Amino acid sequence: MPRSRTAAATVFGLVAAIAALAAVPASAQPTFATPQDAIKYRQQTLKEMQQNFKRVADMASGRADFDAKVAETSAARAAELIKMPWVGFGPGTEGGKAKPAIWKEQDKFKAAATRGEEEVAKVAAAAKTGDLNAIKAAIGGAGASCKACHDMYRE
Repeated sequence: MPRSRTAAATVFGLVAAIAALAAVPASAQPTFATPQDAIKYRQQTLKEMQQNFKRVADMASGRADFDAKVAETSAARAAELIKMPWVGFGPGTEGGKAKPAIWKEQDKFKAAATRGEEEVAKVAAAAKTGDLNAIKAAIGGAGASCKACHDMYRE
Protein backbone atom coordinates (compact mmCIF):
# COMPACT_ATOMS: atom_id res chain seq x y z
CA MET A 1 0.00 0.00 0.00
CA PRO A 2 1.44 3.44 -0.86
CA ARG A 3 2.66 5.55 2.03
CA SER A 4 -0.20 8.09 1.81
CA ARG A 5 -2.81 5.33 1.88
CA THR A 6 -1.11 3.75 4.88
CA ALA A 7 -1.09 7.07 6.72
CA ALA A 8 -4.72 7.71 5.82
CA ALA A 9 -5.69 4.22 6.96
CA THR A 10 -3.88 4.75 10.26
CA VAL A 11 -5.59 8.09 10.89
CA PHE A 12 -8.96 6.65 9.90
CA GLY A 13 -8.39 3.70 12.21
CA LEU A 14 -7.57 5.95 15.16
CA VAL A 15 -10.59 8.18 14.54
CA ALA A 16 -12.81 5.11 14.25
CA ALA A 17 -11.34 3.67 17.45
CA ILE A 18 -11.95 6.89 19.37
CA ALA A 19 -15.50 7.12 18.01
CA ALA A 20 -16.16 3.51 18.97
CA LEU A 21 -14.68 4.01 22.42
CA ALA A 22 -16.89 7.04 22.96
CA ALA A 23 -19.84 4.68 22.92
CA VAL A 24 -18.18 2.26 25.36
CA PRO A 25 -18.68 2.79 29.10
CA ALA A 26 -15.72 4.50 30.78
CA SER A 27 -15.22 1.37 32.91
CA ALA A 28 -14.34 -0.70 29.82
CA GLN A 29 -10.60 -0.85 29.28
CA PRO A 30 -9.35 -0.66 25.69
CA THR A 31 -6.20 -2.49 24.79
CA PHE A 32 -3.44 -1.24 22.53
CA ALA A 33 -1.30 -3.21 20.10
CA THR A 34 1.69 -0.94 20.65
CA PRO A 35 2.75 1.80 23.05
CA GLN A 36 2.48 4.24 20.14
CA ASP A 37 -1.21 3.31 19.74
CA ALA A 38 -1.79 4.21 23.40
CA ILE A 39 0.02 7.53 22.96
CA LYS A 40 -2.02 8.40 19.86
CA TYR A 41 -5.25 7.39 21.59
CA ARG A 42 -4.65 9.59 24.64
CA GLN A 43 -3.46 12.52 22.52
CA GLN A 44 -6.48 12.39 20.22
CA THR A 45 -8.92 11.95 23.09
CA LEU A 46 -7.45 14.86 25.04
CA LYS A 47 -7.34 17.02 21.92
CA GLU A 48 -11.05 16.47 21.25
CA MET A 49 -11.81 17.12 24.92
CA GLN A 50 -9.85 20.39 24.78
CA GLN A 51 -11.68 21.51 21.63
CA ASN A 52 -15.06 20.97 23.27
CA PHE A 53 -13.98 22.62 26.52
CA LYS A 54 -12.52 25.63 24.65
CA ARG A 55 -15.82 26.16 22.84
CA VAL A 56 -17.55 26.59 26.22
CA ALA A 57 -14.70 28.60 27.75
CA ASP A 58 -14.76 31.01 24.82
CA MET A 59 -18.47 31.61 25.44
CA ALA A 60 -17.88 32.10 29.16
CA SER A 61 -15.14 34.66 28.53
CA GLY A 62 -17.07 36.54 25.85
CA ARG A 63 -14.68 35.55 23.04
CA ALA A 64 -17.61 33.76 21.38
CA ASP A 65 -21.35 34.41 21.37
CA PHE A 66 -23.25 32.39 23.94
CA ASP A 67 -25.33 29.54 22.51
CA ALA A 68 -26.86 27.51 25.34
CA LYS A 69 -27.38 24.38 23.23
CA VAL A 70 -23.82 24.38 21.86
CA ALA A 71 -22.48 25.00 25.37
CA GLU A 72 -24.51 22.10 26.76
CA THR A 73 -23.50 19.70 24.00
CA SER A 74 -19.82 20.68 24.08
CA ALA A 75 -19.57 20.57 27.86
CA ALA A 76 -21.28 17.17 28.00
CA ARG A 77 -18.88 15.83 25.39
CA ALA A 78 -15.88 17.23 27.27
CA ALA A 79 -17.14 15.55 30.45
CA GLU A 80 -17.37 12.21 28.60
CA LEU A 81 -13.98 12.53 26.96
CA ILE A 82 -12.02 13.51 30.06
CA LYS A 83 -12.79 10.07 31.53
CA MET A 84 -11.26 8.22 28.60
CA PRO A 85 -7.55 9.00 28.08
CA TRP A 86 -6.15 7.71 31.37
CA VAL A 87 -6.02 4.08 30.22
CA GLY A 88 -3.57 5.27 27.55
CA PHE A 89 -1.03 6.07 30.28
CA GLY A 90 -0.35 2.46 31.24
CA PRO A 91 3.05 0.92 31.96
CA GLY A 92 5.34 1.02 28.95
CA THR A 93 3.49 3.86 27.23
CA GLU A 94 5.94 6.59 28.11
CA GLY A 95 6.41 9.19 25.43
CA GLY A 96 4.56 11.83 23.51
CA LYS A 97 4.30 15.03 25.53
CA ALA A 98 3.89 13.13 28.80
CA LYS A 99 6.54 13.67 31.46
CA PRO A 100 8.12 10.62 33.13
CA ALA A 101 6.65 11.81 36.44
CA ILE A 102 3.33 10.28 35.39
CA TRP A 103 4.75 6.79 35.76
CA LYS A 104 6.73 7.66 38.90
CA GLU A 105 3.85 9.40 40.69
CA GLN A 106 0.85 7.29 39.67
CA ASP A 107 -1.21 8.16 42.77
CA LYS A 108 -0.70 11.91 42.27
CA PHE A 109 -1.39 11.62 38.55
CA LYS A 110 -4.60 9.66 39.15
CA ALA A 111 -5.68 12.23 41.75
CA ALA A 112 -5.08 15.04 39.24
CA ALA A 113 -7.09 13.15 36.61
CA THR A 114 -9.95 12.67 39.06
CA ARG A 115 -9.94 16.39 39.94
CA GLY A 116 -10.10 17.23 36.25
CA GLU A 117 -13.02 14.86 35.71
CA GLU A 118 -14.89 16.37 38.67
CA GLU A 119 -14.31 19.96 37.56
CA VAL A 120 -15.31 19.33 33.94
CA ALA A 121 -18.43 17.53 35.20
CA LYS A 122 -19.32 20.73 37.09
CA VAL A 123 -19.07 22.68 33.83
CA ALA A 124 -21.33 20.14 32.12
CA ALA A 125 -23.87 20.42 34.94
CA ALA A 126 -23.77 24.21 34.74
CA ALA A 127 -24.14 24.16 30.96
CA LYS A 128 -27.16 21.89 31.27
CA THR A 129 -28.96 24.72 33.10
CA GLY A 130 -28.45 27.08 30.16
CA ASP A 131 -27.28 29.77 32.60
CA LEU A 132 -24.17 31.58 31.37
CA ASN A 133 -23.39 32.83 34.89
CA ALA A 134 -23.41 29.26 36.21
CA ILE A 135 -21.02 28.25 33.42
CA LYS A 136 -18.75 31.20 34.23
CA ALA A 137 -18.68 30.11 37.88
CA ALA A 138 -17.68 26.54 36.97
CA ILE A 139 -15.26 27.11 34.12
CA GLY A 140 -12.42 28.57 36.20
CA GLY A 141 -12.07 25.50 38.41
CA ALA A 142 -11.98 23.21 35.40
CA GLY A 143 -9.40 25.32 33.62
CA ALA A 144 -7.27 25.47 36.76
CA SER A 145 -7.37 21.68 37.19
CA CYS A 146 -6.32 21.15 33.57
CA LYS A 147 -3.51 23.69 33.90
CA ALA A 148 -2.26 22.15 37.14
CA CYS A 149 -2.07 18.70 35.57
CA HIS A 150 -0.34 20.04 32.45
CA ASP A 151 2.16 21.97 34.56
CA MET A 152 3.07 18.82 36.47
CA TYR A 153 2.81 16.15 33.81
CA ARG A 154 3.08 17.59 30.29
CA GLU A 155 6.19 18.64 28.39
